[in-house]
Amino acid sequence: MRWQKDHMRVAYLTAGAGGMYCGSCMRDNTLAAALIRKGRDVVLIPVYSPIRTDEPDVSQDRVYYGGINIYLQQKNALFRHLPRPVDRLLDHPTLLRRAMKRAGSTSLETAAPLTLSILKGEDGDQKRELSKLLQGLIELQPSLVHLPNAFFVGLARRIRQELGIPVVCTLTGEDILIEKLPEPFQSETFALIRDRGRDVDAFLSVSRYYSNYAKERFGIAPDRIHQVPLGIRVEDHQDAPPPAASRPFTIGYLARICSDKGLHLLLEAFRLLHRDGRECRLKVAGYLGGADRPYFTALQSQMTDHKLDRFIDYLGEVDRSEKYRMLRSIDVLSVPTVYREAKGLYVLEAMSQGIPVVQPRHGTFPEFIESTGGGLLCEPDDPKSLADCITKLMNDAQLREKLGQSGRDAVCASFTDEAMADRAWDVFESCANTRPSQLGSA
Repeated sequence: MRWQKDHMRVAYLTAGAGGMYCGSCMRDNTLAAALIRKGRDVVLIPVYSPIRTDEPDVSQDRVYYGGINIYLQQKNALFRHLPRPVDRLLDHPTLLRRAMKRAGSTSLETAAPLTLSILKGEDGDQKRELSKLLQGLIELQPSLVHLPNAFFVGLARRIRQELGIPVVCTLTGEDILIEKLPEPFQSETFALIRDRGRDVDAFLSVSRYYSNYAKERFGIAPDRIHQVPLGIRVEDHQDAPPPAASRPFTIGYLARICSDKGLHLLLEAFRLLHRDGRECRLKVAGYLGGADRPYFTALQSQMTDHKLDRFIDYLGEVDRSEKYRMLRSIDVLSVPTVYREAKGLYVLEAMSQGIPVVQPRHGTFPEFIESTGGGLLCEPDDPKSLADCITKLMNDAQLREKLGQSGRDAVCASFTDEAMADRAWDVFESCANTRPSQLGSA
């Protein structure tokens, strides 16, 4: 059933991250909010759990593919036939928020079969969840459905069959999980994405790097991948004040605290700077999950042993106003990820405040630096290279100002939420105006 031809409604699915700030759901919320402000008919629908964002949340209260139900249905067939009242209770947003706080500690032994099952769609153990979603979509009558990531491409076939509308999927950095999966789960996941991805009409990618990855590893034809660069709200951002002459040079870290994000590399670079007699401070902000506490505690102990703890401020998780206050109080931002980052929202946030960045030469970061001129690239997994780049900025205030201004100008011109929304809507309209068809081999 299609919506009126002269009116396009998008059912935009977004994956909640169990109570923590997540770059993908924050991007989805920002994109949906920008489209709604432009008068577009977009319904933001959470899956897994309610989303958490530091901007006004425009998503629905109803959660599909609730984390509790999909887990229980994976573990025991009895839970695939629960009475409706119990089923609805397990999808209640409040219960999901509480239960999903431990989502970050889910083992790969649990995640691997669950990932495969959801990818199988109507053939997986969560077929009841698919039926619930289909019923909700039929009532909503969208012109197009957006899937939150490649792990949901198994839903596309039934959506297209039941509703006769196109399905679009955003590629968000799925490789981080897939490449940690043990065999045979990893190979099976790649194979299912390749197979079920043929049922998706178009894919959105936030970077050239990840587009190329998806072409190679997911087998997606180049003409089915559309670039929709990240964008952020900038109208409420203040210009960064000049550094206070009385305070030391300050380095910032703004991301989830975990080994993947490379905090240990930044701390080692910080130690090298102090070893060389460079006076500087470090501010660390970000979500810390239970599974990553031992990692963080070990790093704190190391800094205490090096007598550097008094130069480091641990701010914990920050809200929107605290985030931008922190950014305006630093001279450079660095999140030296170990993995090849597909997004890197924190880079744009820092640049929007006129703060230059130092990032590893991999993933999407070279694109950011090339397109904005807002920072420097260091060698991956190399604290010495990172320290050298930071030293270069410490020694040259004019360079810091030049990079900061270039980054801010580029973000305001090309990486706004409105630019992101316009590009995404162009893709949605193009797909909605084309009758869904069997796409064949990708």
